[in-house]
Amino acid sequence: MCLSSSTISSPYSPMPSTTSSATTSPSTPKDNRLENNSEEDLSTDDMIVDKNSMPEDDPNGNTLHDAREIRWGPQHAGAKLLASQYTREKRIQEIISIILCIILMIYNFYFICRYFDVRNWYLIIPSALLGILTADLASGIVHWGADTWGSVDMPFIGRNFLRPFREHHIDPTSITRHDFIETNGDNFAVTVPYLLYMAYKFTYWNDINIRCIYNFEVYMFLLAIFVSMTNQFHKWSHTYFGLPSYIVFLQNYHIILPRKHHRLHHVVPHDTYFCITTGWLNRPLEMIKFWPWLESFAENYTGAKPRSDDFAWAQKTEKVHCY
Repeated sequence: MCLSSSTISSPYSPMPSTTSSATTSPSTPKDNRLENNSEEDLSTDDMIVDKNSMPEDDPNGNTLHDAREIRWGPQHAGAKLLASQYTREKRIQEIISIILCIILMIYNFYFICRYFDVRNWYLIIPSALLGILTADLASGIVHWGADTWGSVDMPFIGRNFLRPFREHHIDPTSITRHDFIETNGDNFAVTVPYLLYMAYKFTYWNDINIRCIYNFEVYMFLLAIFVSMTNQFHKWSHTYFGLPSYIVFLQNYHIILPRKHHRLHHVVPHDTYFCITTGWLNRPLEMIKFWPWLESFAENYTGAKPRSDDFAWAQKTEKVHCY
């Protein structure tokens, strides 16, 4: 006999202790974990992650966990509702943003190359690296803000910008089923205003003024590129099958966001490792407890409860008991 109810126990229950997890947590068979892999032994941390987050090599269900309790994935009721709210208007906005961004990237890159002077390499390289680090920090702040605060019911911003964050936590691999436009449209849109201003400067400013600001524009150009590609790197961090070898190489050497590294964010309640461009800043920010401090500050001055909307969407599921 099967009984169903519309409520569930909290998916954000406390994480098991390290000692108990090592002995009780089920682990995923190693030969099922990664297609592009070098085999690794499962550490205690790995088993805690596997126990408390959706298996990345189980993208369409919960077959590696108790199938009677749908905690995440495309069959989750909340995930279905959130996915259905992706609109035609949103799609059009994303297409326009991507086209504009690519055109401006190509145009500005021409001038970046034109004014490049190898004698200034000692300034250009740090400017470029700083642009990448800034993109990583920005990805963390935006990700933290969208994960932690606000509601899908908020006018305009809720459905258009917060909705994908809520969907991602209860169906993490939904991003792997999104095409290039749906994955990257918002990030490309963010860079368009400054790329347009950069194009204006390269077009109308004289050579002397352009050379004076060249290093800053290199910084901003790399920042724009990595901001634009952040969600693509994020998507690849959830893609455990069929990635090109060069992407796996970049992940393995932590040039872009690695898969195993990002899994730490998907341990409920999703309150850590927010940087998703390269992930370089995650450990330093955790060491100084940056996110808890920021969260306490915001809660004290606004009274808002962190992740309340995220938690509410995680509860929109159906638990089925079979006897």
